[in-house]
Amino acid sequence: MCAYGESPYLRYCLDSVCNQNICSHVIVSTSTPNSYIAELCDEFSVECFENAGAPGIGKDWNRALSHVETPLATIAHQDDVYLPEYAESLLDCFNRSKVPLIYFCAYGEIRGNEIIDYSPLLNIKRFMLSPLKNPKHWKSVGLRRLILSFGSPISCPSVSYNLERMHLPLFNEEMKCSLDWDAWERISMLRGDFVYDSTVRMRHRIHPGSETSHLIEDSTRTNEDYEMMCRFWPRALAGCMNRLYSLSQKSNSISK
Repeated sequence: MCAYGESPYLRYCLDSVCNQNICSHVIVSTSTPNSYIAELCDEFSVECFENAGAPGIGKDWNRALSHVETPLATIAHQDDVYLPEYAESLLDCFNRSKVPLIYFCAYGEIRGNEIIDYSPLLNIKRFMLSPLKNPKHWKSVGLRRLILSFGSPISCPSVSYNLERMHLPLFNEEMKCSLDWDAWERISMLRGDFVYDSTVRMRHRIHPGSETSHLIEDSTRTNEDYEMMCRFWPRALAGCMNRLYSLSQKSNSISK
């Protein structure tokens, strides 16, 4: 789990990952060590790794993975909540694949005190991923690249990585927002399976203080999304598609 600052939601995330139906090894990685994080780690009996150097999303995610000693790893985001069946599902799905690359599941949202598992944007993302509901399609490089060419329907905190098949460091530290889409695009070209569970197994919290909200405000996400679109489409067409894709950013507003 990546912890930053003094998030009021960290306790809920820790509680959710430490109380899965199947126990797993939980560690916390932080580039902003403080007594709040340390006390919560002590309370949940979780080891905390304190990273040197300036924080950054890509750096923090790569540092977190560098502390992992197991073949499978999930980067939990401190604001999010994992349903009790998450770990059980990923192990079951991974065991159904001969060469798993990543596991990911459908996700819901938490907006204030409201749980939202269905919305126009969530439904669109699930429609994009619907071909992968059939395990026979998990290994199709062409299909997953086609899906990714229209945007990134894969929620980063829902993903578990088979580190034995990954090229590390995994994340582009120069990017600030679309680094997960960038990672999926590169992983999509590897031999192996994109293992998908279409059931909601975790929920992403939308709140004004999130890093994603800040990056949308200064157009970082729009610019990086355009770079990603250009990997799949001619630049003129990529620009048109990115203008449509940017409409999804409104979903990150707590007022929606």
